[in-house]
Amino acid sequence: MNKIAFVFPGQGSQSVGMLDGLTEYTEIIDCFTTANEVLDVDLLKMVNEGPVDELNQTQWTQPALLATSVGIFRAIRARKEFDISVLAGHSLGEYSALVCAGSLSLETALKLVHKRGLYMQQAVPSGQGSMAAVLGLEAALVEQACQQAQAEMSGSVSPANYNSPEQIVIAGSVAEVTRASELCVAAGAKKVMPLAVSVPSHCALMKSAADRLAVDLEAIELTQPELPILHNVDVKSHQDQAVIKQLLVQQLYSPVRWTQTMEAFQAIDIEMVVECGPGKVLSGLFKRFDRSLKTVPLLNAKGIESIIEE
Repeated sequence: MNKIAFVFPGQGSQSVGMLDGLTEYTEIIDCFTTANEVLDVDLLKMVNEGPVDELNQTQWTQPALLATSVGIFRAIRARKEFDISVLAGHSLGEYSALVCAGSLSLETALKLVHKRGLYMQQAVPSGQGSMAAVLGLEAALVEQACQQAQAEMSGSVSPANYNSPEQIVIAGSVAEVTRASELCVAAGAKKVMPLAVSVPSHCALMKSAADRLAVDLEAIELTQPELPILHNVDVKSHQDQAVIKQLLVQQLYSPVRWTQTMEAFQAIDIEMVVECGPGKVLSGLFKRFDRSLKTVPLLNAKGIESIIEE
């Protein structure tokens, strides 16, 4: 039997119609019914019909992705038992992983990520934050460019996502991200692409959002995860709820270490990675990182049936 890991996507994987062909699974509909009740909004209608501008508001994107990912996971587990070696989630996906590992209830997670989205949106006024993807430049040079841009100017910029050895996302104040992008190109980056985002995630500008989230996390109960989860901040698995809460707070202003997560999967001989959620961003990153890996994105009913039949 292959050693299997399940991974959960973060923001950017959402789209209107992302449940097409999936509403036949009662587990997915049940998760959205819960979301509708908890958040007092018709999230299912928003996902199915839009408008896209509403779905792309961070406070709705996050619970929509959470409900989709958890629903798909539950639909699979209801039909087949898997010996899962490890879970990991990219940014928001870490909350999906915690719910699927039995550490966090779906209801509590939906409330948390809705607030998380609001706090992130409110932390930086519109137009003052920015993110950019740096392609084809090693991490040390990207870090150096960010440090130089920060030294030259008054704002902040830093790596936000170490997505792969070939792709690092930087985030911070608009002018500083622009300057760091210029320095990355001068250092030999193949390309630097500004990202169409409303919130500069995983950087120092999110510290005020993290402080607010910490208050909410303090008021909830976590249980020990039933499956190991590699966390974004330190790429380690933890059992202590106080440590997990602290990592969720730090995650908001610390980089997502996805390259190191893929290396950790390789070190424990993971043979198949199942992307549990809409899109196939994480599957693509894993496939480029290690072509010997089998990757299974579950973006439609065909993908779900294929993993059940595996």
